Amino acid sequence: MSTAVAASAARVDLDLGGRVALVTGGARGLGAAYVRALHAAGARVVAADLLDDEGRALAAELGERARFVHLDVTDEDSWASAVAASIDAFGSIDVLVNNAGIANAAPIEHLTLAKWDAVIAVNLTGVFLGCRAVVPAMKAQGSGSIINISSVEGMRGSPGLHGYTASKFGVRGLSQSLAVELGASGIRVNSVHPGLILTDMTSRIDPSKLDIPLGRPAMPDEVAGTIVFLASDASSFTSGAEFVVDGGMIAGIPHH
Repeated sequence: MSTAVAASAARVDLDLGGRVALVTGGARGLGAAYVRALHAAGARVVAADLLDDEGRALAAELGERARFVHLDVTDEDSWASAVAASIDAFGSIDVLVNNAGIANAAPIEHLTLAKWDAVIAVNLTGVFLGCRAVVPAMKAQGSGSIINISSVEGMRGSPGLHGYTASKFGVRGLSQSLAVELGASGIRVNSVHPGLILTDMTSRIDPSKLDIPLGRPAMPDEVAGTIVFLASDASSFTSGAEFVVDGGMIAGIPHH
C-alpha cells in the first residue's frame, strides 16, 4: 500500500479506541444511543444525566469502559465535577456530545417567561457551559471534538416551539463561533440537526403530519452513526459544519 493510500485509509477510520467521550443526556433516548455507539466503536464513555438510576444501569450494562456521572447542565459547579470525574476515571476528555435538551410548546401570547427560560437554560446555556468546561483539557492535549446537538428547528421555524427553535438556532451559531476560535488549538466543533427521531420526547408527534421524503421517522441508531463519524479521525478536517439527519424533511417546500 502506498503512503498516500495508507494515509487516506487512516482518515476513514472510525475506531475510537483510547478516546474518552462525555455525552450529556446520556441515560436514555438519543443520548443512550450515542453512548452505546461510541462505546461500540471503542471509546471509553461517560454518560452524564440527571437520571441517576437509568444512567447507572446503562454504565453497568456497558462495563469497565463506561461510567455514569450526575450532571445538571445548567449548573457551572456540576459541569466542573462531571469533567473532573471523567478525567479522573479515564485520563482525558477527547469528545464532548452536548445532547441534553428539553422542549415545551405554546402560542407566543401564551408562552410564559418561565417556560422560555427553562428551555434556553438547558438547550443553549447548558451547551455553552459544557463547551467552556472541556476546552481547557482539550487545549492542553491539543485536540478534541465537540459535537453539539441542535435540531431541524435550528434550521427553520416551527410554530409554537419558539423557545426550542431559538435555542437550537443558538446552538448552531455557537458551534460556528467556537469552531472559528478553537481550530488553532486542534479542537473541532460541529452541530448535528436531527429531524423526527423515535424517542420518548417525540412520542406524541404524528409522523404523518410531517413531510419526510423517506416516509418515516428515524430510530436513534440512525443518528448515532453521525456522532461516531464526528468523534473519529474520519472527520479530521471537518469543523464548523452542520449535519442534518432528517430523512430529507427540510430539503423541500411542503405542499398540502
